[in-house]
Amino acid sequence: MGGAFLTSRDVFSNPIWNDVPKFRIFFYIYGNAVFSEDGTRVAGIKLERGQFLRSYRNLRDDLEYLENRSVKKYSLSLIKRKVDQLVKEDRLKIEETELGTLFTVVNYASYQGFDKYKNNNENAERTEREQNKNDNGTQREQKRNNNKNVINDIKVNDDNKNDENPHTFYEQNFGMLKPFVSQNITEWSSEMSDELVVASMKLAVKNNKSHFGYCGAILRDWQSKGVQSLEDARAVQKSIQPTNQSNVTPIRKPEKKYNYGF
Repeated sequence: MGGAFLTSRDVFSNPIWNDVPKFRIFFYIYGNAVFSEDGTRVAGIKLERGQFLRSYRNLRDDLEYLENRSVKKYSLSLIKRKVDQLVKEDRLKIEETELGTLFTVVNYASYQGFDKYKNNNENAERTEREQNKNDNGTQREQKRNNNKNVINDIKVNDDNKNDENPHTFYEQNFGMLKPFVSQNITEWSSEMSDELVVASMKLAVKNNKSHFGYCGAILRDWQSKGVQSLEDARAVQKSIQPTNQSNVTPIRKPEKKYNYGF
């Protein structure tokens, strides 16, 4: 497939940039969506502009990648979960058909064409001129607005705390995300869930453990006990009796019951 499509540089500051599987899934669908305003027809199904027809299994093959000279593929459960997240974020819409899933890129038309970026630049320049003109006497108002924005941001973060991205959380609380750790996070997210991986990292931070190996020990413990949700994890933690504090990390003795506390 030839041709080209536009992408805003805003993607580099968007959380999707840090979620490698989600980023690849979205941009593969976006990049292969129908560009023609007249649409096209595939196996008797009319595809409108911004739509892409593909089965999850074929999508899994499309997204295979090389790592350490080995061909690897995302699990179907991971792909479906990331697609569900993209739907929840209003980036995609999906509809099941006999030939596969019909993906619709939300606001596809707005991504295409330079008018959007031209208008954005003109608006930015006009805003800058207006701000320079009105700087005197507006600093107190700007400060009040900034305080309101901070309060709103905190509220939004509290409301969305269960939707935190594990890769982003690691970078914000542990440091630079290396490829090996990133792959471990992706695999654990596939086996468990994003929210459980983030929960394990929160417990690691609380216990002053700055390596993902500690998180892996927590996740293995939860996995062995059939934990599938945050509610399950909390129930497991409540059932653990308090133990004497020790400097021994849970990685050395995974069979021991640990009171991670959260």
